[in-house]
Amino acid sequence: MPRANPTYAAPPPPASGQDHRRVVVVGGGLVGLTLALDMARQGIAVTLLDEEDSVSTGSRAICFAKRTLEIFGRLGLGARMLEKGVTWKTGRVFDGDRQAYEFDLLPEAGHEYPAFVNLQQYYVEEWLVEACAAAGVELRWRHAVTDIAPDTTGATLAVATPGGTYTLRADWLLACDGARSFIRRSLGLAFQGQVFRDRFLIADVVITGDVAFPAERWFWFDPPFHPGQSVLLHKQPDDIWRIDFQLGWDADPEVETQPARVRARVAEMLGPLVPFDLEWVSIYTFRCRRLDRFVHGRVIFAGDSAHQVSPFGARGGNGGVQDADNLAWKLAAILRGEAGPGLLDSYEAERIAAAEENILHSTRATDFITPKTPAARAYRDAVLDLAEGHAFARAMVNSGRLSRPAVLADSPLNAPDDGPWPGGAVPGTPAPDAPVLRDGRPDWLLRHLGGDFSLLVFDAVWTPVPGLRPVYVTAEDTPGALWDHAGLAAARYGAPPGGAVLIRPDQHIAARFAAPRPDAVRAALAAFTRETVA
Repeated sequence: MPRANPTYAAPPPPASGQDHRRVVVVGGGLVGLTLALDMARQGIAVTLLDEEDSVSTGSRAICFAKRTLEIFGRLGLGARMLEKGVTWKTGRVFDGDRQAYEFDLLPEAGHEYPAFVNLQQYYVEEWLVEACAAAGVELRWRHAVTDIAPDTTGATLAVATPGGTYTLRADWLLACDGARSFIRRSLGLAFQGQVFRDRFLIADVVITGDVAFPAERWFWFDPPFHPGQSVLLHKQPDDIWRIDFQLGWDADPEVETQPARVRARVAEMLGPLVPFDLEWVSIYTFRCRRLDRFVHGRVIFAGDSAHQVSPFGARGGNGGVQDADNLAWKLAAILRGEAGPGLLDSYEAERIAAAEENILHSTRATDFITPKTPAARAYRDAVLDLAEGHAFARAMVNSGRLSRPAVLADSPLNAPDDGPWPGGAVPGTPAPDAPVLRDGRPDWLLRHLGGDFSLLVFDAVWTPVPGLRPVYVTAEDTPGALWDHAGLAAARYGAPPGGAVLIRPDQHIAARFAAPRPDAVRAALAAFTRETVA
């Protein structure tokens, strides 16, 4: 486990009777740190409070999806995650002791980032702490919020530290304090959704000898070493393997987490000739639920404080990072005076839709993994029997449909196509990546998008619009442009020659123009400020 143990520091003396900050993030986990870093890189002063003084323990979120890696690439951490993490794209599903089928999560080439990288959450959090400190985020460790009084212009917090309690005034409070959120409970906000009657055991296991398992996702229904239940296996860095055992609702958490009992389960799975050590053990229950609203005046929820899903599918951490990606640029635009608070309506609309999609897929996976009736069990068993020989049945197997980015198709910020567009990624879609050449050197398209509004222009000369950065993509090598030498950029965007695509700061497509006119582009760009600037 990495060394990151942030150091407590007493709060600075306030300039007047009360400590006051413009933006306060509560929660120094994966989502809170990502949000603080993103806003700091956009020039917004951020103070982050966390009641702990260390990064998370155990693997927790380990599967970082392609879209999340692209976000971290924009924030300067993507290459580090690729270097340390275990890259994979193949999954296998087993029924008993036979393989039902395998699948490829990224069948096409030409992307900087793979389908998934397995990496323990504590590594990512350590690197985020370092990046936040370098970006000027004020990190306050062992500062626990003990009371909150929100009002129309912000919130007043009581904060307890080892040196005593103080009062902190926040113009904007971003609640990223997790599934047991103190902020959420203090405001009396309840989750809507389900808690499923089943229990699962996580075991992080260190295996230093030869092992037959490759760097793939393996999922067993009713394996011989754990009959009647399910098991999930993932490889992590440092010779650590993540194993999830389904236990059933009647399992006693205190008994099942006893080291001797866990070791017996793992030994039954790995066999007597594979030596191993236990790194971390935990019990969890499936939860698929969310808040009714994410924005409550000047208090905004993101990540597990706003929504929860079952771990199978890697939707929790990835969804939370994408919350941060969506929120950071919008709040930054408001604070810079470029938009009014109404822009946050789109954060709520877009991320609630994304949470609903994740909850839907997680609920369906849970129902398939843990059938509740004899009829549901018979259906599952029949699907698994058919999956080995029939492709149509494989689409019906749900061992945790893996995280995919939300397509914000119904976003109020999307503009209709201006002129005929032959196909490709639609408005609301995360911008597709593609290999390009810049001045003869290999490069990637997404490295040139995000952080501000940009216009992706294909084989055309563009009349500049204030506040909009042009990115030129050409079919032939052209000085100052990105050369689409493989033709993948134009193909993935479906771009006709002379077409242009408006890209948001979070790298989502906002509008497409078959023959861009400055007035049409300005009108689409105005959607981000129209009726929102105070």
